[in-house]
Amino acid sequence: MRSQPESTLLAVIDIQERLARVVPGCEAVVERTVRLARAAEMLGVRRVLTEQYPKGLGPSLPSVAACMPPAEEKLAFSAAGCGCLAVEPGGGIESVVLAGLETHVCILQTALDLLARGLVVFVVVDAVASRCAIDHETALRRLECSGAVVTTSEALLFEWCRGADHERFREVRGLITGG
Repeated sequence: MRSQPESTLLAVIDIQERLARVVPGCEAVVERTVRLARAAEMLGVRRVLTEQYPKGLGPSLPSVAACMPPAEEKLAFSAAGCGCLAVEPGGGIESVVLAGLETHVCILQTALDLLARGLVVFVVVDAVASRCAIDHETALRRLECSGAVVTTSEALLFEWCRGADHERFREVRGLITGG
């Protein structure tokens, strides 16, 4: 099962100011998410951004918001109910790639709802996090057991390119290597 750029949606979930401050290692999650978002834009992957109760948790981090379309606000933990994620198989989107916060709440509930619709869900393990390690690890196990595909940001970017002969490969590789 592979992610195809033309039939994939990248959903960046709730990387917001107040939440990011309390999640250990969030800087790396943000870096990987920005890398995914930039590559998605280069490769024509559709992108959505959500914010959980922005009045309480603040806006998306500026580095994330800068490389994504405007955020859609939500109150439900699952982003699958948002208009931006109102996708069904056969409607042009076959898979959704999830990145963001927190793994055991909004990522988990969004993934479970999307899986129930019959979509393929990729959870990017180095672009998701929780405040507590046990919540993060348990959620990843539950996601995998529920049918989500667990992957890394680098693996996904190379998967989107398919090979070094892809016309945008050098640019995507530059996002990974920093050059």
